[in-house]
Amino acid sequence: MSETDDLAEIAAERGIQYFLISYVDLFGVLRAKLAPAAAISGMQKDGAGFAGFATHLDMTPAFPDMLAIPDPSSLIQLPWKPEIGWLASDVVCGDKPVAGAPRTILKTQIAKAKTAGYAMKCGVECEFFLLQPDGAEISDAADAQPKPCYDQQALMRRYDVIKEICDSMLALGWKPYQNDHEDANGQFEMNWEFDDVLVTADRHAFFKFMAKSIAEKHGYRATFMPKPFNHLTGNGCHMHVSLYRDGKNVFADPEGELGLSSTAYDFLGGVIHSAEELCAVFNPTVNSYKRINAPVTASGATWSPNTVTYSGNNRTHMIRIPGPGRFEFRLLDGAVNPYLGPAAILLAGMDGIANKRDPGKRLDIDMYAEGYKLRGVKKLPLNLLDAIRLFDKSKVVREGFGDEMVDSYVKLKTAEWNSFMGCTSPWEREHTLDC
Repeated sequence: MSETDDLAEIAAERGIQYFLISYVDLFGVLRAKLAPAAAISGMQKDGAGFAGFATHLDMTPAFPDMLAIPDPSSLIQLPWKPEIGWLASDVVCGDKPVAGAPRTILKTQIAKAKTAGYAMKCGVECEFFLLQPDGAEISDAADAQPKPCYDQQALMRRYDVIKEICDSMLALGWKPYQNDHEDANGQFEMNWEFDDVLVTADRHAFFKFMAKSIAEKHGYRATFMPKPFNHLTGNGCHMHVSLYRDGKNVFADPEGELGLSSTAYDFLGGVIHSAEELCAVFNPTVNSYKRINAPVTASGATWSPNTVTYSGNNRTHMIRIPGPGRFEFRLLDGAVNPYLGPAAILLAGMDGIANKRDPGKRLDIDMYAEGYKLRGVKKLPLNLLDAIRLFDKSKVVREGFGDEMVDSYVKLKTAEWNSFMGCTSPWEREHTLDC
């Protein structure tokens, strides 16, 4: 870690020749400009100019330049191209922060929690497939076991890719601790240590870029698409969440049920209360709803929820409490925006604390086998349009995110849904052509 925030000095110290000045738009797409180190002082002061309308932000071509101001604390030197430094940025337009910019949205929720004396920490479990370059098939034709989870042979056939990604995380100081072949053929998961929510969000955004870049280097294509294959388990992005005050984990209570405090259960109650209404953020694509409402896959389980329930160390529920002091939120999928996902969890959790929301009774049944027996349990939306409508009408969401952000997100996501509905699928032709 450099003792200065001056990016020109850091570039000289580390041999950085270029900087990627990046931001993530509302659809989770990483945007960037490549600036030579010789120009970084001006960029650090004034920002890099973008036409916001040309990305997934609610702007028009008449808007002035949107400026991305790089955050020096986010600097990551690319391990596979060390002459390049990556920077997360905060975007402004007309001298004001862009209200619909995901990193700004997360920082706003962080500031609200800080006012109440809290700071969220989290870790993510990123799942992805390694595919052939055209995306049509998985990269390893020999990866064909009916239950491929933790398959050592399949893992080691892609050792060179996984090793390079893991070595990169080690070099960056992220403290990765395990890598495995996941439940679908061609699917992998890589884990690194949890941290403050903004640090984790920046790293999550960078991880997706890094995994894709290193996969391309090896002749493959990495995808975080929620459900790329009908018969295989989809890509989740499970998030482990805890809350701190004055450096102490306030979720931890050795006397509490399953090692969680009353504050943790209030936070959990807020997440339970607003899960349906925030599904448009947690599961942001048309394809997302083929993961959370999927039939049983070839491996025997979808590993994704379709109801709003919580449990102890039981992976068939939306929320799992694997041990003291934290919970695992299993609803998020691979398409989740690295900033909006944690922002939504923090928003809902802080609402739960403020209103002492009751999460209800813990359920310990196997939801995959016995969930049909339950009555009165909230179901998750069946499609993106239903999710958008719930998001749009939510009082908690509008009070937490603000009308400007909600209206922008609803507008852009509704346009995405309408685009999908304007396309006739092969399934429709197969089942309706001879009607």
